Amino acid sequence: MIGRKACLSAIGALGLSLVVGVGGSFAAPPAPHVVELAHNKLAQIGTDPLIIAAVKAANAQGKTLVEIKALDEKWIAERGLAEYMTKLINSDVGRHLSNIMYSTEYIMEIFVMDNLGANVAMTGKTSDYWQGDEKKFKNSFNDGKGGVFIDDPDFDLSCQAFVVQISVPVMDGGKAIGAITFSVDVDRI
Repeated sequence: MIGRKACLSAIGALGLSLVVGVGGSFAAPPAPHVVELAHNKLAQIGTDPLIIAAVKAANAQGKTLVEIKALDEKWIAERGLAEYMTKLINSDVGRHLSNIMYSTEYIMEIFVMDNLGANVAMTGKTSDYWQGDEKKFKNSFNDGKGGVFIDDPDFDLSCQAFVVQISVPVMDGGKAIGAITFSVDVDRI
């Protein structure tokens, strides 16, 4: 484990803010190895047939934004892990995401979103159900065009580590149909 000073130096050196394919101005680009991880490894997960099928099924449900926001409020108010949350963790895709996460030392959390930003599957409870209003979803879904988004590093209470969220599109037939966010421990990349 590196010390606080070294960790803060690493975070400053990474300057992890980048939107690929979407405009933005940032103080410093992310480290090349983070960009490489995002584009070469994590983006490939967005073409996984099991994930694509789950997102297509969620999109076909035709949930309205009103329904999604109502569940989001319920989700945020829920102190524990309700049954409707565990279904997203214990689904075939949720277990698949867990296998992906546990096959690395650096991925701390993964969640998949539909075309409106609602959770489809996850490795653990997220702070909210609807990600559609957040830049990680907006920039990776990118109105169906897709993009890779690397956020600024932050201390994640649920992971108890400094993480950077990397979001990539779920792609089907050259079109983004959803998105995936990975919380990556910056000390383990």
